[in-house]
Amino acid sequence: MKPINDYLDHAEALLETIRNQAEDLSKAASWFADTILAERMVHVFGSGHSRIMVEETWPRYGSFPGFNPIVELSLTHHTQVVGANGQRQAMFLENVSGLAARILRNFDCSDADSALVVSSSGCNIVPIEMAEAFQELGIRVVAIVSKAHLEASESKREDGKKLNDFADLVLDTGAPAGDAMVKVEGLDLPVSPGSTVGGCLIVNAIKAEVARLLTEAGKPPKALTATCVIGKERAAQIFEAAYDEHARLLAKLYENLGQ
Repeated sequence: MKPINDYLDHAEALLETIRNQAEDLSKAASWFADTILAERMVHVFGSGHSRIMVEETWPRYGSFPGFNPIVELSLTHHTQVVGANGQRQAMFLENVSGLAARILRNFDCSDADSALVVSSSGCNIVPIEMAEAFQELGIRVVAIVSKAHLEASESKREDGKKLNDFADLVLDTGAPAGDAMVKVEGLDLPVSPGSTVGGCLIVNAIKAEVARLLTEAGKPPKALTATCVIGKERAAQIFEAAYDEHARLLAKLYENLGQ
């Protein structure tokens, strides 16, 4: 039972780390709400396991339109592990300079947009260049990192810059260097990472505050809700309306491409 309790104790500490960032969480939520109220989108990007935080943002129960999840399968496809579409290729590609620019070439971004870029180490090239490109477009960037991991790690960029160098606001998951939080007796390698737990706490805390700000502004979000909570008919109506709204917002990101 000791490793189980150790992990849960560490997870409680992550919660406290994030609670102590409440003011910064509120600031991020304010930026994101302003973007959505302007009928633009919050771009959300993560490679590797940081993709989990992108999917946590939208779409899923308790989430709502206004977020543009940018997920490249070549950077996040973990199910094969080895062979075609394997992990070796994904980890190689997330350090290929220039890929971020090719991804963003698909979108007509505006300085009314905002961005959330997630990378536990903050040291891989694609997320760093993604944040850099957003800032060059005048878009405010919120980064989610594990500060201890970032500080202990070496950037893959030749100039040594990390994700925090291209972020207007940096949020910390609280995970330790190396991410894994539990030491098992007789095993010299730590296990059980914490960055996903911390990252999901951050994303959903921000999401809750964004919902409050949108509602107070007279534009309550169409939050996807289960039938067991609001009934089959209303849940179906919100489902269709939310995806229609996402499509309308997304269309604005394509209308002026190449002009």
